[in-house]
Amino acid sequence: MTHSFRRVWFTILIGLTGIFLGLALLEYIKPFDLEEPPGYLTKLHLQLLKRDPERCFSALERNKIDFRRMQPEKRENGCGYDDAAQLMNSGVRYGSNIMLRCPALLGVLLWERHVLIPAAQEHFGKKLMSVRHVGTYSCRNVNREKLGRLSEHAFANAIDIAGFTVEGGTVINIGKDWKDEGAKGRFLRDVRKGACRIFGTVLSPDHDAAHSNHFHVDMRLADVCR
Repeated sequence: MTHSFRRVWFTILIGLTGIFLGLALLEYIKPFDLEEPPGYLTKLHLQLLKRDPERCFSALERNKIDFRRMQPEKRENGCGYDDAAQLMNSGVRYGSNIMLRCPALLGVLLWERHVLIPAAQEHFGKKLMSVRHVGTYSCRNVNREKLGRLSEHAFANAIDIAGFTVEGGTVINIGKDWKDEGAKGRFLRDVRKGACRIFGTVLSPDHDAAHSNHFHVDMRLADVCR
């Protein structure tokens, strides 16, 4: 490759990087709207909101979300959070109030509105009634190992989802229905795919045995979808 050819490609790369950063900045400046479906820059927008908690809380307020701000918590071992919120009511039931860092909570609400509810209607022709979660904030390591790095749960940045219920009482259980070839299996695979457009990490039964009965989704700066 000649010097001039490398210089052309370098110039193109710099230009494309500038365009991407410019689009990202415009996305961030624009108020976060839960009515807009996830796009190419949604993940980046949510990541940037980690650095601006007040802007994130304003997004919850502007979108008329029923939530309560939580007092910051810090522990000596690194667990804790600064910008967590508790969801009090939403379009579906979660079994109990869920508490997450603000950007992660926005992600869950986006997933609910633009992925979960439409998928329930598509595959069952019915309304999504509830989401069964099995944990958000927990001061522990990844997979509850004694050694290793802290889980995103330790920062209120993750939620584990075990199942769903649609109108009429139909239950979709991730542990039992992941390999189902009918509507339940198609629904689960579709909502996993939809989660990957929003969250940094999405782990399902395809990932490993530790996730054989639930989805783990978190807002870590990553691009893992399995």
